[in-house]
Amino acid sequence: MSPADGYSDEELIDAVDGSHRQASRIQRELLRFIAEVDRRQLWRSSGARDMPHWLSMRQGISQWKARRWIVAGHALEHLTDLARALSSGELGIDKVVELARFATFESEAGLISWARYVSNAAIRRRADLEVRRRIEDVRDAEHARFLNWWWLDDGNRLGLEAELPSSQGAIVVRALQRVSDSIPLMPGEAEPAFAQARRADALVALCSNRIAVDADPDRATVVVHARLGDLVGTDGAAEVEEGGLIHPETARRLLCDARVQTVLEDGGGEPVRLGRLSREPTPAMMRQLRYRDGECRFPGCGARRFTQAHHVVWWSEGGATDLENLVLVCFFHHRLVHEHGWSLHREHDGSVDWIKPDGRSYVPLVTPPKRLRPGTAVVAVGPPAPP
Repeated sequence: MSPADGYSDEELIDAVDGSHRQASRIQRELLRFIAEVDRRQLWRSSGARDMPHWLSMRQGISQWKARRWIVAGHALEHLTDLARALSSGELGIDKVVELARFATFESEAGLISWARYVSNAAIRRRADLEVRRRIEDVRDAEHARFLNWWWLDDGNRLGLEAELPSSQGAIVVRALQRVSDSIPLMPGEAEPAFAQARRADALVALCSNRIAVDADPDRATVVVHARLGDLVGTDGAAEVEEGGLIHPETARRLLCDARVQTVLEDGGGEPVRLGRLSREPTPAMMRQLRYRDGECRFPGCGARRFTQAHHVVWWSEGGATDLENLVLVCFFHHRLVHEHGWSLHREHDGSVDWIKPDGRSYVPLVTPPKRLRPGTAVVAVGPPAPP
């Protein structure tokens, strides 16, 4: 017997409306909590690229929706009328999230009245127009075309400087923006540099993908010089030919995600062994790997663009380049493994276990609530009701 079987038609409609109001109140609380989690940056060190990625994995929603909810959570702290409209159920969460994209303190009351009588699609179209209008007001002046680069800090860093005509610059900016949306900062990087670091990673990803498919393997190969023992230890350094010094851990990652050849040298710099170059999977193998794994194998990540083949047993330690030893990972989670202490293991059934730097297994799901005994009352968590 359904719980609704004893309701009359009017009572059932009232029950739906009442449940909607309760759900709206809880959703308002959820947006408030989301904004606070973002403010405290509690998503860091959780295996997530950023707050939208964390929320997407945690709640099982799309990253597009996660971004909208985060923006709305912060906006509703100042848009008090809109917040009350959601809490009371006057407007549903979808309408409120779209209104929060462009509403102001002065306009929110009128927008609430308008939003009651239009569809979600109408509100979204207006939000898109309002946001686009502000973006289009900002345009860079046209500059002379040039691109320069130089090494600094004793070869540890590369400096870049460029100016392009606006028509060409828009192409570069669009490409970097598109890529940077899926390439986050790594754990521990400062928040003020968030946008700049993402753009830098996007440029590296674009160049790495291009060099990996270059038809001239000799000119497109990055050569790393390393002394005996450095590639299996944590001390020492390796050197990129025509570049600077890199950490051994970075060298080990390059052996996975770029066309790289190692030259092992003795203490006097004399070559003693030329490393293997055929480590990269064939195009046919990559197609099969992408078909098998579908997306980055970090639980809940979902990234499909700029994914790479990671050797479970590392290539530098003799791991074979075959499907059983390969796992598809995105740019971000590949760096977690090689330079931030994470590890992974592929089971015989194809599942992949991820291990955090402290040695504990990563569990991405929300902790299930404790099972209550029949008849136990459920108490809402929140501030006490006013007298």
